[in-house]
Amino acid sequence: MGNPRVFKSKWFQRFARDEGIGDSVLLDAVDRAERGQIDANIGGGVLKQWVARPKEGKSSGYRTIIFFRRGERAVFMYGFPKSGRSNIRPDEEKAFKEAAKHVLALTEKQMAALVMNGDLVEVKRR
Repeated sequence: MGNPRVFKSKWFQRFARDEGIGDSVLLDAVDRAERGQIDANIGGGVLKQWVARPKEGKSSGYRTIIFFRRGERAVFMYGFPKSGRSNIRPDEEKAFKEAAKHVLALTEKQMAALVMNGDLVEVKRR
């Protein structure tokens, strides 16, 4: 299993903070994906991984949309409570796939610039 770099979009950073989703939970979701334990592979480098609510289980948790390239990069882009909606819409799925194509093709230098601008936050492993 590789150790991909893990990032959160600015939007996802706020969502995770507001919902109390810690970085360790996000790293666990990426580690599961690295092991092939993927909740839903939407295609085009887009995964849907479930994460648990704090002090509860995955069944009452959140769905997250991750742009993912095994061993290289995982970018949390979007999330929603499973109780709030059942899934993403087809137009959202199409937009995520298009965005993932661009994000996963960025160079390390381009990723660093996005982190410097505050558009992405890197999740550090301890």
